Amino acid sequence: MMACAMASWGTTGVILSVPFGILCGAALGLVNGVGVAYLRIPSMIITLATNAVAQGLMVVYSGGFSPRDFASPPMRYLATGFAVPAVPNAVIVWAVVGAAAVFLLGRTTFGRAVYGIGNRERAAYLSGINTRRVVMIAFAISGGLAAFGGVLLAGYASKAAQSMGDAYLLPSTAAVVLGGTSILGGRGSYLGTVAGVILITLLQSILSVMQMPEAGRQVIYGAVIITMLLLYGRERQPR
Repeated sequence: MMACAMASWGTTGVILSVPFGILCGAALGLVNGVGVAYLRIPSMIITLATNAVAQGLMVVYSGGFSPRDFASPPMRYLATGFAVPAVPNAVIVWAVVGAAAVFLLGRTTFGRAVYGIGNRERAAYLSGINTRRVVMIAFAISGGLAAFGGVLLAGYASKAAQSMGDAYLLPSTAAVVLGGTSILGGRGSYLGTVAGVILITLLQSILSVMQMPEAGRQVIYGAVIITMLLLYGRERQPR
């Protein structure tokens, strides 16, 4: 919504619409990171609270409607254009972001620090890792990438709406845990998440063919998350 709002500010706004939307998400992620890392607020609580505040501010700003009826040309081009014939730009964007995520998590000091903090934050701190800074940066990156996903979604739909991303919240979480990432921390990979996304997509297709109502789909996604959490919880128990 903020990317579409920026697009209404003339040519400069159109050019800056995509980076501005990502920057807004990164800023919100940074707020969450500061709350988790420095104020020691549980991550689930502060992210839900920040989401409620952000949605309230958008209602105040837009009056409950989209600040602009259509996405900017750069947003639509990224989501639906073809820089390479027969290859959608969204696929290219995913490949670039995916390669960057694999490199960041597997080949950098920051990625190893993220895994270390997920396994045992106190041990990571005692080993010399600035755990607060790493957590704060991780939340900022997460917020920026989430906003980038929102920008692409708005470009695909050619407009932005306040609740247009709600339908993806539970399936995306289910895909992550199904791909082998432990919400408890310290375990998981981007490639596993890709496999989880493929499985969830296949599951969505099967449920669509079966004409499963939305309520039933949400129950299934929730059951997948609970099952995987139970499995991971048993694995983390000391022997």
